[in-house]
Amino acid sequence: HVQLVESGGGSVQVGGSLRLSCQITGFISAGQCMGWFRQVPGKSREGVAAIDSNGNTNYGDSVKGRFTISQDSAKNTLYLQMNTLKPEDTAMYFCAADTLMGWVARCPDDYNYWGQGTQVTVS
Repeated sequence: HVQLVESGGGSVQVGGSLRLSCQITGFISAGQCMGWFRQVPGKSREGVAAIDSNGNTNYGDSVKGRFTISQDSAKNTLYLQMNTLKPEDTAMYFCAADTLMGWVARCPDDYNYWGQGTQVTVS
């Protein structure tokens, strides 16, 4: 049974930083693709950043240079370091995982395993 549990969300001032964590339990596959997504009410879910088991990354244009995705394979944990936060970064953030694909996916439809989300508010 695969479970993803996010933590680390909260309220932060403009220009501040937060680090989100996503603990993954259960086996998906020997190689995985994992990502962070965000969603605000009334809008579709947006792919923020993704990483695969080989360490390849893919970032959305709005977060390049500010956010860093990383993984700790030993702990089976995914991270998102968010710096220089802006009000438009306010959203519910979700982590997702699936088997290794031929690309580093930021499309929500490419993922079958999801966490419950953690709220990030920047003001």
